[in-house]
Amino acid sequence: MASSQQYPNLPPSSARRAEPVLITEAEPSQADQHAARKKRYVITMLIRGVSLVLAALTYQIVWLMIIFAVLGTVLPWFAVVMANDRPPKKRLYVNRYTPPRPDRILEAGSKPRVIDM
Repeated sequence: MASSQQYPNLPPSSARRAEPVLITEAEPSQADQHAARKKRYVITMLIRGVSLVLAALTYQIVWLMIIFAVLGTVLPWFAVVMANDRPPKKRLYVNRYTPPRPDRILEAGSKPRVIDM
């Protein structure tokens, strides 16, 4: 068993975090992505339902009723598109070979420098 005297840099067990440290660049799991998309869909459809109710309640103010009705008509399409869309992939930096700049290339006829000590 390791003690704090053997490893002085280790915190006591009560001070350790219960949450694991993220050490990977992996994407969220499919289940997490699906849950987030379902939540976004439900919120969008709730906003649609509220806008349709508001359109019915504001029938005397025509311009406001039209805004709510259009919002209630267009939101299902947006909800479906957003629910079927996955999060964007992370852009990864790829370390690729780049040739040296022309001003950094040694000429063929130059003599090597010798340093004497």
